[in-house]
Amino acid sequence: MDAGDHKGSNHRLVQISFVDRCEILAEIVTKDRFKNEIYPRLKEEKKTIALSHGVFDLVHPGHIIHFEQASKMADILVVSITAAKYVRKGPDRPFFSDEMRLKFLSSIEYIDYVILSECYTVDDIIEAVHPDLYVKGAEYKNEEADVTGMMSVERALVEKYGGRVAYTGGDVFSSTRLINVGLSGLSEEVRTYMYEFKKTYSLDDLRGLVDKIEALKILVVGDVIIDEYVYCYIQGLMSKDMAYSARLRNSERYLGGSVAVARHIAGFSKNVTLMSVIGDEPGTLEEICASETDSLHISLDRSSIFPTIVKKRFLSKNDKREEYDKVFVINNIPEKWDEDPVKEEFKKKLKESVGDYDAVFLCDFGHGLVDDEIIDIISEKAKYLILNCQTNSSNFGLNNITKYHKADFYTLDQKELKLAFPAYAEDEENGMKTLKEYLKAGAGVLTRGSKGAMSLEDDKIDYCPAFTLTVKDTIGAGDAFYSIAGLFMASGATAELAMFMGNIAGALGANIVGNKAAVERSNVMKYASTLLNV
Repeated sequence: MDAGDHKGSNHRLVQISFVDRCEILAEIVTKDRFKNEIYPRLKEEKKTIALSHGVFDLVHPGHIIHFEQASKMADILVVSITAAKYVRKGPDRPFFSDEMRLKFLSSIEYIDYVILSECYTVDDIIEAVHPDLYVKGAEYKNEEADVTGMMSVERALVEKYGGRVAYTGGDVFSSTRLINVGLSGLSEEVRTYMYEFKKTYSLDDLRGLVDKIEALKILVVGDVIIDEYVYCYIQGLMSKDMAYSARLRNSERYLGGSVAVARHIAGFSKNVTLMSVIGDEPGTLEEICASETDSLHISLDRSSIFPTIVKKRFLSKNDKREEYDKVFVINNIPEKWDEDPVKEEFKKKLKESVGDYDAVFLCDFGHGLVDDEIIDIISEKAKYLILNCQTNSSNFGLNNITKYHKADFYTLDQKELKLAFPAYAEDEENGMKTLKEYLKAGAGVLTRGSKGAMSLEDDKIDYCPAFTLTVKDTIGAGDAFYSIAGLFMASGATAELAMFMGNIAGALGANIVGNKAAVERSNVMKYASTLLNV
């Protein structure tokens, strides 16, 4: 990657120029070459091997001291870095490219070999290097304080291969903080917000709430949606019609709607149940139930009258950026749900089980599953109701949140607030206050796209800026926000803190195509740690 790939970053040009002049002292090798060629030779020579792993986005004096101390612990020091696509510090990290980070590390005299890890964890490197010592900084001694929860897993894997974990001493520095503050890793708006946020909340507060969330028993109810993404290359307009001509690239299917919400939640809670109704198409039940895990139980009734909702989106990929433009969308949403004995059975099951859960997420996508009777059942029996009632092209103006009269917590976007209370179209604060009173809710959050979000609890209004403007696909961002913000509210967080965590999930979700993957707890917590490091 050359300097032209980093638009508007003069400091990166300087860094590249400096790196290009570095004397290469360590060898940059692949993990396969190290495992198959170098490791056998080192063992034959009876050399001991130390391994240090990290992102090493910005090498600072603390790193140099760490490498110096690590090199004295063994004959050979191997340093590995996480490839950019697997870094979990937020959508805009790492700040420097893989090539640049590898080359800079190779110029440090204490290091013998540098390897790129193409994995979210360090497992692939440990399995290739078989280190005698896995060397971490002193800040990792307390494994319970590790926001990713991976330190104990890494230690177990190192010990499996006959090694042990060792720690270096000295002052702890933070490249994340240096990048956030000194190199515009965060915008001025986000830095200003985080300076104030840190006065009230800490990473320990978040860890405590995550522990509470893990024990919550959660029910998710709502429309199941299958998103088909058809990727095309737009060739131009048809010669005789005003329509696009496109060449098919490939297509994929993602599980959306209430399934996506349940998958986000199951990354945090160990006891999640999804209840819904789908069609009886061959293979659909098996496709959805493949998402079941130890944390996620899926309970679906099958209707022979109404189909599983499928939304087929035709997209064109931006060739210069990892962004997608939607060209056309079709769906099979029924115009209305007539009487269906399967749905009546679903309501009966719902009535019997709703009260057994600590919190209920009601995901109303407006496609017909959630009718007045289901609203009444959940409103009456849910211990804590977390509501999201969505507007889209198929139900515009017909699926307003005002059809509900009770919720403990809710999220919605600007368009949905305007449809609910047109009189407050230009006054979002009073619109949110009116909605909160209407729903008899404890709190609510308004998502505002690139402007971030606004929370309301009691009479207190707080604003949170968007944490990233880097976007691949916004389809799943709102569901990710709703899922994680709702979980934190159910665990006893303030609306301000729930909004913060939801904003993180939304930023991560906006960089996942469709609902291809759920936001992971480790990613959310790592991003929170990054933001708090200002």
